[in-house]
Amino acid sequence: MNTAKRPDLLDPYEVAQLGGVELVAEGVVEGVLAGLHRSPFRGFSVEFAEHRPYQPGDELRYLDWKMLGRSDRLLVKQYEEETNLRAMIVLDASRSMDWVGAERRLSKLEYAKRLAAALALVLLRQRDATGFVGFDERVRSVVRARSRRRQWWTLAAAVATLGPGGGTAAEPALYRVTDLLRRRGLVLFISDLLLDPKLALLALRYLRHRGHQVIVFHIMDPAELTLEGQPEARFEDPESGAGVVARPRELRAAYTDTVRRSIREWRSACRSGGIAYHHVLTDTPFGYVLRQAASRRVRRG
Repeated sequence: MNTAKRPDLLDPYEVAQLGGVELVAEGVVEGVLAGLHRSPFRGFSVEFAEHRPYQPGDELRYLDWKMLGRSDRLLVKQYEEETNLRAMIVLDASRSMDWVGAERRLSKLEYAKRLAAALALVLLRQRDATGFVGFDERVRSVVRARSRRRQWWTLAAAVATLGPGGGTAAEPALYRVTDLLRRRGLVLFISDLLLDPKLALLALRYLRHRGHQVIVFHIMDPAELTLEGQPEARFEDPESGAGVVARPRELRAAYTDTVRRSIREWRSACRSGGIAYHHVLTDTPFGYVLRQAASRRVRRG
């Protein structure tokens, strides 16, 4: 694949113009794998299950030659695919995620949907059972974790059809994960984190307490890092509708300091709770984020 044309290295907006969520995810993942000298993603393992009599058409590599030598019988080894882990992708689809700060840029939700689909494809290709939860102030979409062949299309459809909703309440969705992951697994939480931090962190730490590894992807539009606009402008909360008229120039320094402090606090709170944290801007190529996620891969215990 030509490096200059690899979707994982291109501007996310340009990649999104190439097709829907499914096509973008497949192209990004192929690009990531093509660009790696050694894949950081784990393969799946197999466990021997039982023997069965050889039948015409069976692959000879599965013949048990030792049994043939001992018993003079043609027996085939049957294996049971062993899933590495169970993973749940939890995606914030609240109204604030629908915000975009500039033309030729994806909204936070559209960026997050493509990232979620790419993460799901990576997990499923390494034979991990993968599920999905989409939420705003309530749980709106649930796909139970499975590793079967059709799971990718089920997940991709659920992600693609999830539109922006209302307010944000992450804790019901995160606690729902405990019902969906009965054993230790991986939780990938994708959100702009414009929510109640105390309640969200309590739920995230509860998942860690249950033995799950948790990775948080904090999605932000680059325009959210600083306060720009007309000499006087009205700013409105997209979820509550509350608004205020202000002069951006007068508030810029305080706003920037508040945003940076919020990012530091989220990073510190996550790390102190054993939770991986990634701050992701919507102009960051998808491949870079996937490589970060791969560096946090879970070793099967």
